[in-house]
Amino acid sequence: MIRVAVCPDYGAPEVVRIEQRPSPPVHAGQVKVRVHAASVNYPDVLLIANQYQVSVPPPFVPGSEFAGVVVESGAEGFRVGDRVTGTGMFGAFAEEVVVPAASLSPTPEAVDDRAAAAFGVAYRTAYHALRSMARVRSGDEVVVLGAGGGVGLAAVQLGVLLGASVTAVASSGEKLAAAQSYGAVHLVNHRSGDLRGALRGAVPDGAHAVVDPVGGELAEPALRSLRRGGRFVTVGYASGVIPRIPLNLVLVKGVHVLGFHFQDVPPDEFDRNEAELREHLASGRVRPHIGAVYPLEETAQALRHVADGRAVGKVLIDLT
Repeated sequence: MIRVAVCPDYGAPEVVRIEQRPSPPVHAGQVKVRVHAASVNYPDVLLIANQYQVSVPPPFVPGSEFAGVVVESGAEGFRVGDRVTGTGMFGAFAEEVVVPAASLSPTPEAVDDRAAAAFGVAYRTAYHALRSMARVRSGDEVVVLGAGGGVGLAAVQLGVLLGASVTAVASSGEKLAAAQSYGAVHLVNHRSGDLRGALRGAVPDGAHAVVDPVGGELAEPALRSLRRGGRFVTVGYASGVIPRIPLNLVLVKGVHVLGFHFQDVPPDEFDRNEAELREHLASGRVRPHIGAVYPLEETAQALRHVADGRAVGKVLIDLT
């Protein structure tokens, strides 16, 4: 028997409970992983509340990102004892998970399981958004909303790595301090005053790109901060509010508004981005910021931490 976190019915994070279940069987093309660390992402909260773009019928085990070691393999390319990291729609908040081999990647030797679990979703989202949607180049001015959260702080780190001057927008001094520690040049607390005016002061000539994983009332003033021809990349709506953008701004300013999905990245660019990102992780040039770690028994508290917007960087569940 293994311990798992279960969402028995849709609702708030507090509906999640810990149960004992039989270890799942392995079929052809699948791999069973003993999970050492799992990452909590905002879509996990939305899935549990049945507010995500897709629904998973309860009961189900939430969790979309994990790292651990192979304990049984029904697929070529993975052997018992291999260290791996993986992603999926659900299932990661468990001592063991069975997934298709295609959803796994080897964990670089120099990377521990916590860093591996924290890296995949947030950093892949941020890097593809910056490279292939925002088209960020060295010397660009980039505004990152939600700069203290998982995707936002990843976008700060990776934007700096790409040579951009990054303006970090976040809701607290703690989150802005984290963004500054990873190279953000300008820091804006959007709760301290007029965001539009603050961004005008930070990037008086206008930003080349905005990365927005937050939405809500921050989106419009950030869009206004763009220079002509700039790119606004909408990644998600962690605020819980989908913004309504006056389209006349897009017309008058001549800017581009783009939605991010992995499937929209051209295949050649996707492969390039993935290879670059793996190298950044393996070399140590990029390391995830882990702001909080919870045991499996406190999965509901970990989800609440993320749901309330208190996360600085990544929140993990430790299953060792």
